[in-house]
Amino acid sequence: MTENTPRIAVVTGANRGLGRATARALAQRGFAVVLTYRGDADEASRVVEEIRAAGGDAIAARLDLADVASFADFTVSLRRDIDERWGRPGIDVLVNNAGIGLFGRLEDATVDEFDALIGTNVRGTFFLIQALAPHIGAGGGIINVSTSLTRHVSPGTSLYAASKKAVEAITRALAVELGPRGIRINSIAPGPTATDFNGGAMRDDPELRSSLAAHTALGRVGRPDEIADAIAALASSELRWLTAERVEVSGGTLL
Repeated sequence: MTENTPRIAVVTGANRGLGRATARALAQRGFAVVLTYRGDADEASRVVEEIRAAGGDAIAARLDLADVASFADFTVSLRRDIDERWGRPGIDVLVNNAGIGLFGRLEDATVDEFDALIGTNVRGTFFLIQALAPHIGAGGGIINVSTSLTRHVSPGTSLYAASKKAVEAITRALAVELGPRGIRINSIAPGPTATDFNGGAMRDDPELRSSLAAHTALGRVGRPDEIADAIAALASSELRWLTAERVEVSGGTLL
């Protein structure tokens, strides 16, 4: 990497919500960003334009985390695209933000919901790491987005929380495998945050926000930029000795 070549970050599911905020936060800190999206190319293009207008650089690439068979072709096109734009085919940071949330009580859960959650949040995350880790250089990092629901409980969240707990276990185990290559891997666990996740329920429902705020030490729900700043901090060289950790960013939820 030459002096003028930027560090490159891939952020999955970055066309909206927490992923968008994360892409912007990393770009503000000098990263060139590849933001992936599943369905809305126009939305992704707007995020790219926002980043470039603010003086950063970004490109967008389509990726369906549930379609593991597409990861080989995605990796080839990703390396080609970043080499053409930034002069090298490797990346420095992978943020596994993309995922789905399906919620419901025990009696309402279905096999299809179970398979969708595990297939996207666990299977997709694991095999994307498998595909991209060979192209992350020494000193690079992987950040997997989990949830504070792996620590505290709430009715109707069992399957979602289980999928994210699996991601945390993968994170710790892979830290041992990737550490000899100088790659750090951590998970970040957001608490209640006003994003468009789960249909924007927390963002758009004042009563829900107020109820959850009453159970946080800081007395409110989080903002996407606050989670994004924590992710950017994990990606920075200042935390280069941190790996295999679960970092909760929840404002002190249900302590």
